Amino acid sequence: MTNDERPTAAFILSLVAGVFIILGGGMMSLFGYGFMGMMGRGFGMMGFAFGMMGFLGLIFGVIVIISALMLNSKPQEHTTWGTLILIFSVISIFGSAMGGFGIGLILGIIGGILAITWKPPEKK
Repeated sequence: MTNDERPTAAFILSLVAGVFIILGGGMMSLFGYGFMGMMGRGFGMMGFAFGMMGFLGLIFGVIVIISALMLNSKPQEHTTWGTLILIFSVISIFGSAMGGFGIGLILGIIGGILAITWKPPEKK
């Protein structure tokens, strides 16, 4: 299978989205566990909540990246991988600093839609 027979734009956008979602999740975790923890006892539970949300963002970002890699390696299953990219990009808004600073969310939605609607080239 050549590169012409793969959803390259969907793959690249989804991969970049996953990186941004992971970065957002990492920043949220650091903010939650680090900064809130240093502010004293009153912010303890709030820091834990931010940290857990950041951890979820990390997981969602990893799922988006794995789905993008699978989309590139198994383009015949583009609908499945595009759906996973779309779902986990959208729910990343709850776990990673607004879906990877908003950029990961938007790129993931576009990449997921491109993957779902991608049509393989016809054989000649």
